[in-house]
Amino acid sequence: MSQRIDYTKTSPAGVKALGSVYAYVAQCGLENTLIELVNLRVSQINGCAFCLDMHTRDLLKKGLTPVKLALVQVWDEAGDVFTEREKAALAWAETVTRVSDTHVPDAAFNAASAVFEDKELADLTMAIGLINAYNRLAISFRNVPQEAAETR
Repeated sequence: MSQRIDYTKTSPAGVKALGSVYAYVAQCGLENTLIELVNLRVSQINGCAFCLDMHTRDLLKKGLTPVKLALVQVWDEAGDVFTEREKAALAWAETVTRVSDTHVPDAAFNAASAVFEDKELADLTMAIGLINAYNRLAISFRNVPQEAAETR
């Protein structure tokens, strides 16, 4: 696989705009590991190898165990491995990412609202939208995962 377009060079203003959203999300008050777990789960759903590689590395650096990392894709079957807050974020990430299928039902909103305050839920949804945008860029333009680049 080779990269089709380096959008960071062809559209620097667009990348800068996304970077501003990234900077906001990073300081919004949500736990960084929670955001990274959501980034990983959304990237799994979207099948983004580049982002899976990056967020896996980031979570390992933050001390997430390899077993918990492996269980992200089946978080809802992993018992108490994930906190209630992590479970709520992952469930919300799934329904928002699959919006064309789920239409984000009231039950999903009510479940997320029971765990997150309004600002937190708005910020979490912005983080989900952002990783979905990054996934679409990386997949569309064939960003090469770090692991693949290192094995060349």
